[in-house]
Amino acid sequence: MKIPKKINLANLPTPIELISFRNKKFLIKRDDYTGIDFSGNKIRKLEYLLYQAKQNRAKIIFTCGATQSNHCRATVAAAARIGIRTKLFLWGNDSNTADGNLFLSKIYGADISYLNKINYMNVNEIMAEEAYQHINKGKKVYIIPEGGSTVLGIWGYISIINELKKQIDLNRVKGILCASGTGGTAAGLLVGAAINKINLNVYAVNVLYSKHKLQKKIMNLAEGVKQHYDLNFKVDDSKLEIIDGYSKEGYKNISADKLKLINNAAAKTGILFDPAYTGKAFYAFINKFLSKGEGRKIIFLHTGGLFGAFAKRKKYMQNLL
Repeated sequence: MKIPKKINLANLPTPIELISFRNKKFLIKRDDYTGIDFSGNKIRKLEYLLYQAKQNRAKIIFTCGATQSNHCRATVAAAARIGIRTKLFLWGNDSNTADGNLFLSKIYGADISYLNKINYMNVNEIMAEEAYQHINKGKKVYIIPEGGSTVLGIWGYISIINELKKQIDLNRVKGILCASGTGGTAAGLLVGAAINKINLNVYAVNVLYSKHKLQKKIMNLAEGVKQHYDLNFKVDDSKLEIIDGYSKEGYKNISADKLKLINNAAAKTGILFDPAYTGKAFYAFINKFLSKGEGRKIIFLHTGGLFGAFAKRKKYMQNLL
């Protein structure tokens, strides 16, 4: 098996911890510890993507997301580390009092174009058109799609399975649960388990796309990486479960009951969850697994995103218990 090359930016391996909450114990994989600048799951993907960008001698990176995109913030920071500029195409509006990820993206030096929701639906075409203009001027552009979820990027989570094997007996674990936006993390986990012939379910809590659309994205990435790298494994869609209904308030919002849980968990465990991804995923984890005493059977993957909490700090404070 030919594994693509990467640059080393993340602090790896991240630990697995056994945490007690509401008199029940659960396992948590702390990918919020990948590094303060990068913070979260995005850097695992970016290690592969930025290696390719460097090999391609890119002068600028284009990528996209919402104004509080963890992926965009991590891309700007990581690209700055290796000396490449980044331009972001963001769904939302500029702010003179930018907070959270948008604040950091600006501090790390991003050029930013803001798009309304309708225009953002065509963001890939917009990035490609502007990249063409740069290429005509002799500047190489490397485009990273939303979330870094490509057949190359998901190697960040294909490879995490080897890391987990050294930390815990995966034969005693039923599955891994993670928040899922663009599907790259879940796809990587699914492929990594299949390659290693480990009987592991992947529970993806959808926070952005519909259940059907997310399932399609994940399976397309899994099949795509198999074909692109000529890998010998079977993609078993029965090992993937999309946990739906935990982001009815919308990707950019979070309900009061979830915020109360996040605040309670922070006060009792010292672990903070963000409003777009991990807070919703942890709420689902409590309902589906921890409340039923399955916290040691399902690993909760903390994918970071903590800077997003600062952009919602007023709501967090309004829902303190």
